[in-house]
Amino acid sequence: MRSPSPSLLGLVGRAALGALVLVAVVGPLLSLGLWSVAERWHWPAPFPQQVGMKYWSRMLQGDPLRALTRGVTIASVTTVLALAMAVPVAYLAARRRLPAGPLALALFILPQAFPQLPVFASATVLFYRWNLAGTVPGVVLIHLVGGLVYAVWTLTAAFRSIGPELEEAAQNLGASTTRTFFRVTLPLAMPGVVASAILVFLHSLDEFNGTLLVGAPYVTTLPVYMYTASLGYELQIASVTALVLMVPGVVLLLLLERFLRAEYLAFFGHL
Repeated sequence: MRSPSPSLLGLVGRAALGALVLVAVVGPLLSLGLWSVAERWHWPAPFPQQVGMKYWSRMLQGDPLRALTRGVTIASVTTVLALAMAVPVAYLAARRRLPAGPLALALFILPQAFPQLPVFASATVLFYRWNLAGTVPGVVLIHLVGGLVYAVWTLTAAFRSIGPELEEAAQNLGASTTRTFFRVTLPLAMPGVVASAILVFLHSLDEFNGTLLVGAPYVTTLPVYMYTASLGYELQIASVTALVLMVPGVVLLLLLERFLRAEYLAFFGHL
């Protein structure tokens, strides 16, 4: 009996691996989709006994919509503040003009080196002392802890990808340092700025631990609302919320692929 050829075995193996990946990716999404339209689904039925858009309509009114709106607002404010603070720091770090540059950049990533829960719990104690707990400004500040990491490191890589000789040429033609930055450097780095903004926005929109610890019980975003619905076994609401939360993530990640250039990635991690 003739044994299968190595090429055939390889083809079968790749097909099996592809099917496994497809099940791992599509399976959870299919489950969310079914639960989001299941108005009645009792065990042991393999599929919902009654389907409809009842829970989707609830998403467009009341608490879920307010949670989504609040989350988008917080993410937008966090993104603007993170970029405002990160652009000058990243530029100075990229041009080696930041005192103790490697140490300063390491400080931005230091909170991510520890488990997030104790870091946020410690911050919550301070926020209660400063009357920031349970407030939108407090949630924005806790989101900046992680958002600044994405902003500073992405922008530093973007600025380092721009040759300093372009700035020197502009200055030799009489442009001031400020004018050179805003007319030459910043426009060239704009794809990196957009990529950084997308990363910070997605981080803030999906942030859960910090929002729950600092914002509860008065500030509820969509991830916190989804968690609360899951605790109450409202699987339909949790599924609808998860699917809605995925939409901006997918759209913005597709945009990120367009703006995050290969030359930026070459400078990541270079202190």
